[in-house]
Parts: sequence; C-alpha cells; structure tokens
Amino acid sequence: MVMKRYPGGAGAPFFFMKSAPSPRPPWIETCAIEHGSGSVIDFPMIQDVASLLWVVNLGCIDLNPWYARCDDTDRPDYLHFDLDPVEGAGFEQVQQTALVLREALDSLRMPSYPKSTGSRGIRVYVPIVRGPTQKQVWGVAKALAQALAVARPGLITAEYRVAKRPVGRVLVDYNQNAWGRTLASVYSVRPRPRAPVAAPVSWREVERGFRIEDFRIDNMAARIARHRDLFKPLLAHTGRFRLERLL
Repeated sequence: MVMKRYPGGAGAPFFFMKSAPSPRPPWIETCAIEHGSGSVIDFPMIQDVASLLWVVNLGCIDLNPWYARCDDTDRPDYLHFDLDPVEGAGFEQVQQTALVLREALDSLRMPSYPKSTGSRGIRVYVPIVRGPTQKQVWGVAKALAQALAVARPGLITAEYRVAKRPVGRVLVDYNQNAWGRTLASVYSVRPRPRAPVAAPVSWREVERGFRIEDFRIDNMAARIARHRDLFKPLLAHTGRFRLERLL
C-alpha cells in the first residue's frame, strides 16, 4: 500500500509515503518492489485489522493499494476506469458515462463493478485472470477509453493532457492503470465534509442515480449489512475475464 498521510488531519496538507517507516512493529508485513531507478522499496502490506489501525494511526485516511499481489507485482488482478468530470460537467454526466462504459464492456463479455469515488466520480473495475502485464492491461484500457471518446465525443474524452481536455466532458482515465499508480480503495473514507466513502454500488443504483454524499462513514456499516459486500466478486477465483482475448 502507498501511504497517503494527513498528519494534521483531513483539512491539512498531506504527503505520499511508499516505504514502511522504521521503527515499526515486527508484525507489519512488507513487500519489496524494485523501481526503474534500481531502488527497492519496502511497501507495507495491510492485511489485518492491526495493520489497518497502524496505518490509520500514521494519519492515513483514504487507503491506496497496489493493483497486483506481492508475488508478482507486474501482473494485476483487475483493470479499471476512473471517470472524472472535466470543468463544466456534472455528476449526472459521470453516471451517464458509466452506463455507456458498461454497455461497451458487456459487448465484450467483460464483467464490471462500479463504485463511487467518494469524491467527484465513479470508478468501474473489471476482474481479470492474472497473466497480462500491467502495461498490457494499461494498453487495453487505453484502447477502450479512446474508442468511447470517438463514439461519444459530446460526452466523453480520453485526453490525458489537462490543457487539451474539452470542457463539459467526462474523462475516462485509463492512465491510472499504469505501473505504480494507485487509487483510493473500496470503502476508503475520503477527507471531505461529512466523510464520504468510496462505496461499491450496483448498476441499478447507477441507473437510478445517486449522490456522492449518499455513502458516508456514519451509514456504511448499515449499508454493508443490508447489501453485503458488492465488491466480493473482485476477490473470487471464478467469473474473471481472460484479457488475452483482446491482446
């Protein structure tokens, strides 16, 4: 996990920290990942309640996990799309874009699971059979995002350069699939007023429309009790897409 630390609280400046600080409890597991510079970074692995409380105590609010497991950090278990409104676009357009993306994924027989970001957008995840490299996953996400931008130019952009993004569109961000990038995990509390949560949602909820503020730290436990874990399929061995079909 990449630690995003808010030592002064949610309203104060934050910084990212990759290497597990030392000294640390001996029961904190780490994952050594070599970077392009040749340096090896010992990332903390947060897999139990005690480790979770440890990073929370360090000032981590939203949690940012790697996309792959430690035994092969270049072969992720899913690809995803980060749908982010450009200036002039509203959340209704984000939800509309999510449904357009779902239709495209359905046509490829790719299972998909949406979640609120807890901030401004929606993210859509596709569980895949482990095998393709992170760069290959990125390439598939890029091709799909660019195809959607061509098909729906009045709604969607895949332009990564901020200055060239057309206003009033929704960015289908494929670049978050690049090696070493991370996003706030499912169920992360976000450092915003009323503590919204990056909550998994059903496609039916996207169709009906929801607000980011609907999912908060004060109602998330009751929601999970009612709906169970909507992201459980992302951990299952079955129902995963073989991305090699598109390579």
